[in-house]
Amino acid sequence: MGDVIVREAVEADVPAIRAIFEAQYGPDYPYRSFLDEGWLKRSVYADDIIMLVAVDDEKPVGTASFVFDLGAHSDLLGELGRLVVHPDARGRGIGSLLMQARIDYVRNRVHVGIAQNRCVHPYSQRVSCAHGLVPFGFLPMKYQFEGRESASIWGLHFGPALTLRRNHPRIIPEAAALAAACLGNAGLPPDAIVDEDSPPYPQNGGFPVEELTDLGLPALLRIERGRVRNREIFGPMRLHYGFFQLRAKHATYLVAREPDSEGVAGAVGFLHDETSLGVHVFELIASTDRVIRFLWSSLLERCEALGVQYIEVDVSAYAPRMQRTLLELGFLPAGYVPAMVFHHVERLDVLKMVRLSCGLDLGPIELVPESQRIADIVLRLFVKQHVVPRIAAAIADIDLFRGLSDEQAKRVAGVCSVQSVTAGEVLFAEGDAADAIFVPLDGDLAVSIDGVEVGTVGPGEVLGEVAALTGDAHSATATARADGTLAVLTRADLKELERLRPDVGVVLYRNLATGLGAKLRRADRR
Repeated sequence: MGDVIVREAVEADVPAIRAIFEAQYGPDYPYRSFLDEGWLKRSVYADDIIMLVAVDDEKPVGTASFVFDLGAHSDLLGELGRLVVHPDARGRGIGSLLMQARIDYVRNRVHVGIAQNRCVHPYSQRVSCAHGLVPFGFLPMKYQFEGRESASIWGLHFGPALTLRRNHPRIIPEAAALAAACLGNAGLPPDAIVDEDSPPYPQNGGFPVEELTDLGLPALLRIERGRVRNREIFGPMRLHYGFFQLRAKHATYLVAREPDSEGVAGAVGFLHDETSLGVHVFELIASTDRVIRFLWSSLLERCEALGVQYIEVDVSAYAPRMQRTLLELGFLPAGYVPAMVFHHVERLDVLKMVRLSCGLDLGPIELVPESQRIADIVLRLFVKQHVVPRIAAAIADIDLFRGLSDEQAKRVAGVCSVQSVTAGEVLFAEGDAADAIFVPLDGDLAVSIDGVEVGTVGPGEVLGEVAALTGDAHSATATARADGTLAVLTRADLKELERLRPDVGVVLYRNLATGLGAKLRRADRR
C-alpha cells in the first residue's frame, strides 16, 4: 500500500473530502449535502458520525464514514456510510483499507453494522463480502439518481449481538424464504415460525388527523410509555427524543384523535426524503388496535399527495399481525436482519418491508452471487405482486381454485406466475421434462400426440397436471392456438404450499383429480 494510512478526518480535510465526492459523483449529484463543505464540517465534528480519510503523502485520496444514528440510541446499531475513493487512486486496495479501518474503529462500540451497497456496479458489494459482511436484503428502486437505483443490504454482527438474540420469531409465509436465507447467512438456524393464522389489524375510520405540535407531545408520550412493551415498528428516531430534535431531523408525525373527545388515539412517525421521493417510517404508537390500520391508510394518502414512490418500514419479526396488515396494504418483505434492534434485555430480528408506488423497473444492475440469491427471493415477491391481481380477476373461472375460500384462493394465486404465449408457440412437447401446471387465463391450447390433435384446453382449465404430479416427462404436445396468457404453478411451489397449508392442498388435489376425470371422459367421446 506504500505510504497510504487511514485516520480520522479533521476540519482541514473537508475541501479534499468534497473534491473526492465531486470527482466520484460529479457536480450534479442529487444528494447535495455531500458537496456542502458546511455539512461535511459538521460531520467531522459530530458525535454520531465517524469520518475517516485515506491519506497518501498527506493528501486525502479516499473517505469512509460510520453513522451511529441508524437506530434508536440503545440499539447499538450503525450504518457503514459512503465509502469513496478518488478515481485517480483506484486499483490500489484503498477501499479495502478504509473498510477494515472503520470496522476496527466501531467493533467495540456497536453490536450491528449495516451497509447499503449500490447495485449498478458490484464494487462495494465485493468489498463488503471480503470483510465478513453478509447480505440481509435487497431494496428495489430505493434511491433516485439519474433514475431509480436499488440497494443491497449487508451486515456484520459484533460482540454479544447474536447471543442476545430472541429466537423463534413469528413471520408471515411471504417472508419465510427470505428469513431462512438471511438467518443462514448470519450462521443461525432457520428458527422462524411461519404464522398463517394471525389476522391483520381491522380497518376503522373516523379519526381526525393532524400533524404533531409541541402541545400534543405530552399526550402522545403517555401513550408510548404505556405501550412500549411490545413495540412493532423500529427506526432511527423516537418520540421521546423531544419535539425540537424531531423537527431538526425533519421527522413528521401524523396524529389521530378520538372522534368524540380531545384524546389522542395514536400516531405514525416518518422521515420524508424529497430527493429520493422516499419515506422511512420509524415509529407507530397506538392507544387501541382500532387506530393502527387507519394510521397506515392516512400515511399512504399523505405519501400519495407528496408524490412518494418508495416507502420503507422496519417491522418486528415477532409481530405477524403488523406484518399481515402491511402486506395487505401493498408492502412486501425486502430484508431480514437478525438481532438488529435492542429491546428491554434482548435483541430482536427485524423484517424490512417496502412499498413501491411506481412500476418495477430495475434498470442496469450487477450483483455478486451472494447478493443475487437474496435479490431473487425479494424480486420474486415484487413480480408476483403484479401477477396476483391478474390471476385473482379470473379466480371464479379457474377450475383449480374451485371450493377454495377467498383467502385460500389468494394464497394459491400468490405462488403462481404468469406466462405469455403467442399463436403457434409450443408450450411443451412430448418427452419434455415436466415441472409445472398451466392454467390458460385467455386463449386456447391444442393438445396433440404423435402429431394428431386429441383435445383442447381453454380458459380456466388445467394443463400438464399428470406429468407435473408424477414427475414423468410430458406425454403430449401443447401448442397455443392464439396469443394468450397462462397462470403457472410449479411442482416445487405446489409441494411447498401443500406442506404449509394442507387445507389448501386437499382442495387442489381434489380439483386436479376432478379435472383429469372430465378430460378423460371428453377424450372417450371423440
